[in-house]
Amino acid sequence: MGKTKTELFSTYHNELAAMAKAIAHPARIAILEYLINKGSCMCGDIVDELPLSQATVSQHLKAMKNAGIIKGNIEGKYRCYCVDVEKCAELTQSLRKIFSVVGGKGCC
Repeated sequence: MGKTKTELFSTYHNELAAMAKAIAHPARIAILEYLINKGSCMCGDIVDELPLSQATVSQHLKAMKNAGIIKGNIEGKYRCYCVDVEKCAELTQSLRKIFSVVGGKGCC
């Protein structure tokens, strides 16, 4: 298998790509919106709201947590998740910066 060549890019670019990939699925966007609206919740609450199995929701939560978009901790036998406000603010700022260059100039 070939190299992904991610090592050729800066830490900034790699982290931004990881965060963008972590929200690049409709279920993850729905989970993120749910967490934002609730403030925090248990994994079971998310499963009750989405048309996905517990295992699938857990996989999505893991990907988002690994990218730093959400935080989670264990409370007894439950896992509690919430949005990492600082990371999401960084993601928002970075995406705004990238897309601000569009600013009305067409290429064709």
